[in-house]
Amino acid sequence: MSQPHRGLVSVGVLLVAAGVILIMFSTIYTGIIGMLLGGLGFCILIYSFCQVMKSSSHMTIPGHFLLHPRTGTRYTYEQAIALQRRLDRIRRASAEEQRSVQRSDTTHTSLHSLPGTPPPWDMEPPPSYETVMKTTTSLNQL
Repeated sequence: MSQPHRGLVSVGVLLVAAGVILIMFSTIYTGIIGMLLGGLGFCILIYSFCQVMKSSSHMTIPGHFLLHPRTGTRYTYEQAIALQRRLDRIRRASAEEQRSVQRSDTTHTSLHSLPGTPPPWDMEPPPSYETVMKTTTSLNQL
């Protein structure tokens, strides 16, 4: 954070503190002045934080933001370009591989693929409701 930004944050905090103090020991007029000072201080704080956030965002290297390491150091221009090209090559290779797999799936039917219709039912039908209820009631009576 630069020196002017630190100054704005300090002024904002002081104005908010002064406003709170004036509100606490308030008559009607000092309460209004305290609210105005607190509001002005709060606005200055928000403005200074927005300025700090705007000045700290700098993207000079082309490519995705995830290519920049989190340690605060940045890749050189040549490293960023090389990484971007390598990622593009990997994406193209995986897309070609995916297309070739899709083509081979359409031409060859696999044993592991799902059939179009379900297999016929080989089991006996389930018992009726009355049968189930009779057996459960007789078990409950035991």
